[in-house]
Formats: sequence, structure tokens, C-alpha cells
Amino acid sequence: MAKKVSSRRQAANQSGDKTLRNIIIGGVIAIVVIALGVLLYLSLQEPEALSDLQRFVGLERAHDENVVYDDTGLPPVGGIHSGVWQNCGIYDEPIDTKNAVHSMEHGAVWVTYQPDLPTEDVETLQDEVSQYRYALLSPFEGLQSPVVLTAWGIQLEVDSADDNRITTFLDRYVQGPQTPEIGATCSDGNGTPLALN
Repeated sequence: MAKKVSSRRQAANQSGDKTLRNIIIGGVIAIVVIALGVLLYLSLQEPEALSDLQRFVGLERAHDENVVYDDTGLPPVGGIHSGVWQNCGIYDEPIDTKNAVHSMEHGAVWVTYQPDLPTEDVETLQDEVSQYRYALLSPFEGLQSPVVLTAWGIQLEVDSADDNRITTFLDRYVQGPQTPEIGATCSDGNGTPLALN
């Protein structure tokens, strides 16, 4: 009789242990799922410092060597582009827009500046951009703001090369969540930059 009671207790203890283990595992899984959800939510939020961003959706992704962009005083933020990307790096002459757009599809940020921007401001931008492997820097004829930062579907105009939003933009959007072809190369394409990133 004592053996039966002992077996029942052992079975009950094992069943209780199994239930407790399942509750603990379920709780850990729930915590991990909630934490991942919070991290995803936070990663999709714009930093407060970038509240002046312009966003564009529904951009076409096709290759056409004859594409012509509207003259808006701003670089295009995406759309149809050349089949060859622009090599990332620093340029002191304007680059072909249709190649730069392809680089943005690969995750590059294109930093453009007015051709008459003071030399010390251009040097500030060169120092900043040189820290990022997937970034382009070039003058842009007819640019309506002193400096414009453009990633695929995202654009920010700033008035100064010293604007802290430049670093924030580069940190967030170089190979950022907006990139259609993340991991695609930004070298072995078109152009010879003054400096490689």
C-alpha cells in the first residue's frame, strides 16, 4: 500500500514539475516575443532629431539608361534608374543621377551640396561621409538647399554642413531599414571617387 501511495505522489510531483516547467517556458517565450515587438516598434520610430524628414512611397524599381528626372532642385529619392550603380565615395564633380539612385537602392546615402558651398563646409562633409562605406558625396547643380541627404524614399534638407542631423541621418539610413536591396555592393560600378569609404 505504501508503494502505491509513493508512486502516486511521485507521479503527482512529476506532473506538477512538468506543468511548472511549461509555465516557465511559456513565460520566457512571451517575454522574448514582447521584447522583440518593442524593439521592432522602436526601430521603426524616427529619431526626434529627424522630424523634418520627407518620405516617399511607391517608388518604381526598374532599369532604364534613358531615364530623365524632373528638375525639382532636389535629387530623386528613388525610382527607375541605371542598371549600373555609382561607386560609393567622395566626388568633387557632379555624378550621374541615375547611377546614384541605383546606389541608394543598395543602401547608400547620397549627400549632395550646392557647388558654391564654402571649402571648409565641403571638407566637413567629406570627413563625415568618409566614415561610411555606403555613402556618396557630390555637388549637385541647382540644389535648393545647401546640403541634402537622400536615401531610398527618404530625404532631409539642411542649411549647414555642421548640422547634427547629418550624422543622425547617416547612422540611421546607411544600409538602413528602407534599403530595397540590402547587402548589394556599392563598388565595382560606375565612377572613380576621390576617396573610397
